[in-house]
Amino acid sequence: MKFGGSSVVDAQAISRAVRIVAEYQLKGHRLVVVVSAFPNVTDELTSISEKAVEGNLKIIDEFVERRTRYHINTAKECIRDQTILGKVVDELNENSLEMRGILRSIARLREFTPRSKDFVLSFGERLSAPILCGAAAELGLKSVWLTGGDAGITTDENFGEANPLMDVTVRKVRAKLEPMLNEGKIPFIAGYVATSPHGVTTTLGRGGSDYTATLIAASLDADEVLIWQEAEGLMTADPKIEPNARLIRRLSYAEASEMAYFGAKAIHPRALQPVVEKQIPVRIRSSIDLTTEGTLVGGDREVNTGTVVKAVTLVSRVAMISVTGSGMAGLPGVAAKVFRILGDTDINILMISQSSSEAGISFVVSREKLRQAKNALGLGLIGTEFAKKNLVSEDDVCVIAAVGSGMKGTSGVAAKVFRAVAEKDVNVRMIAQGSSELNISFIVAEKDGPKAIQALHDEFKLGRNL
Repeated sequence: MKFGGSSVVDAQAISRAVRIVAEYQLKGHRLVVVVSAFPNVTDELTSISEKAVEGNLKIIDEFVERRTRYHINTAKECIRDQTILGKVVDELNENSLEMRGILRSIARLREFTPRSKDFVLSFGERLSAPILCGAAAELGLKSVWLTGGDAGITTDENFGEANPLMDVTVRKVRAKLEPMLNEGKIPFIAGYVATSPHGVTTTLGRGGSDYTATLIAASLDADEVLIWQEAEGLMTADPKIEPNARLIRRLSYAEASEMAYFGAKAIHPRALQPVVEKQIPVRIRSSIDLTTEGTLVGGDREVNTGTVVKAVTLVSRVAMISVTGSGMAGLPGVAAKVFRILGDTDINILMISQSSSEAGISFVVSREKLRQAKNALGLGLIGTEFAKKNLVSEDDVCVIAAVGSGMKGTSGVAAKVFRAVAEKDVNVRMIAQGSSELNISFIVAEKDGPKAIQALHDEFKLGRNL
């Protein structure tokens, strides 16, 4: 089980979460619980670290004191047993002392490296997991809390988005957790956090608690992964954009991966990788409304609802860059040079499109990386005819994606997509479709994004449960 930030937002949510755990154990299940940080804590840790570089020790002390007090007060609200509470408070104070130490080190050195950032960001989960563990203990559950690294998740040192070393991880997770499970204990694991072979703290990328859960599931050959969240499951569209959005009851792994990549926030984009090979199903459920079974991803039988498109998603805060020039036609190596420059600068590309004339390449990057990408390309293309004058960018755009396995081999889907958005006077700036035919994605002006989502939702009649 994995409980996301919205499922641990306050004492009431935490109490609800541990009751769910208790109910499943009563049914005879052996459980591992993965815990996310409280909402906004990871963002706050990033912000305070950036301010720490300025050398302001006072603001660090104020932040640590405020955060520690908040977590301790939350623990007091959901743990009445004074012995259990005392142990939890001691652990929170110990973690807070360590957090203060690393933040003060950043302030003194005036340096904030990717390695130190991972260590700082680990404290979000390291402060929430002990509280859930203590709340479970008060219900009489035999619980113990660990970080993902303590549990055995081992990665390389690609700080910020570390890659698991699966052979080592499987061996260590089994050695650490199986004896606990055999003794009837429930491990409460701080998600997102891992460790390199040298014992250095790493993180799995934002939203990485999902990844923690699926890595552990694959290592232990679990029967199912349950991701608990506020919403009832994966939806046909963002309900904030499309009020008629409905629950999707079943998805294939590939469909869920596409949705995660193109903005669905219910699951981490890389989280499905560990469970696909072992065909471990993932169920996404609401921790608030237990009457719905949520969305089941994967499983034994073929997922086919007869629906061509199952969901439409929107990715905001992106930018489009175009490298153009008639001299590109037939000239080998231009695309390779462009993408090598971006790769060397650690800039991820979300979409790529090239005209058949080979006179232009367009691609999409995160908006916060736009300036860095343009500077890198401007320098890297010096001496070529594709220098800055042929480098055009737009930062008022968003990505729209229509996702569904039924699109494969079905004629006329693209025609329906673009006719629907055209009827709403939405101009399409760029188009891309992968060879898997699981999605059609395209770029529109950011202001037109909601209109495009609503148009596609209506066109494919997604306003019903799937």
